[in-house]
Amino acid sequence: MNEYRSALDTTEEYLRNLKGRGVQHLSVRVETLASLSQQVSFPPAERETQAVEPKPVSLPIIPQAIAVATPPATNGDKDTAMGEIRQRAEACVKCPHLVGSRRNVVFGVGDIHSPLMFVGEAPGADEDLQGEPFVGAAGQLLTRIIKTMGLGRDTVYIANILKCRPDMPAQSSGNRKPTPDEMRTCLPYLLAQIEVIRPKVIVALGATAMEGLLGKGEGITKLRGKFLQFREIPLMPTFHPAYLLRNQALTEKRKVWEDMLLVMERLEMPISEKQRGYFLKAA
Repeated sequence: MNEYRSALDTTEEYLRNLKGRGVQHLSVRVETLASLSQQVSFPPAERETQAVEPKPVSLPIIPQAIAVATPPATNGDKDTAMGEIRQRAEACVKCPHLVGSRRNVVFGVGDIHSPLMFVGEAPGADEDLQGEPFVGAAGQLLTRIIKTMGLGRDTVYIANILKCRPDMPAQSSGNRKPTPDEMRTCLPYLLAQIEVIRPKVIVALGATAMEGLLGKGEGITKLRGKFLQFREIPLMPTFHPAYLLRNQALTEKRKVWEDMLLVMERLEMPISEKQRGYFLKAA
């Protein structure tokens, strides 16, 4: 019941914001309409406390089932819309345990007009401290990958499924994987960012990012190397940069680079022979 109420509150807040921005029409996926006919079952104890029996309805918390708003028409609208999303995210207190431990809300960084968007799982300690995604060791590697593509951090957009660092037990170090509930709660902010940016390609960095976006729990090894679809946007799954820091085999670097070459081709970017040859053999 708590999950249902959380989903309903998030949806209502999202729709009110769209109405305030002048959006009058929404396009909804067929799968969403079909899901609305499904019954939501509540525990008997909770049903008995309801003054009125709720109507059968389902609000599945998966990205493909969330309504898509008409994207802003002008660049000025995009700037305003993204600013409003940032304000909501930075004021969010829906996960008290994350609010109590975070230093900063790590919203996102880069060009909101970019055709390319990178999505990771959650901020780490460095990101939480600086308030910017992918600034630690893995982030520095991601920056090098982006530069090797002929781009820069300021010409792409980088964000995470979670905007807050997952809290850690006292006196412990490292980072933990976001829980499914945490991802479901925070996901509407990322979906709103994607709606505003409307990138031509999204790169999902790692299995957790894929799980957050598509609900797929499959290993990234099976998913990477081919385009999937997310809200009619080509989605390329690839290894998280942290994986390459742990496993620096040339073969694994080449796999990620092959994924980036596919992204560059999809974006119709120029690719030099030097770029095509990276990581094929040791220097």
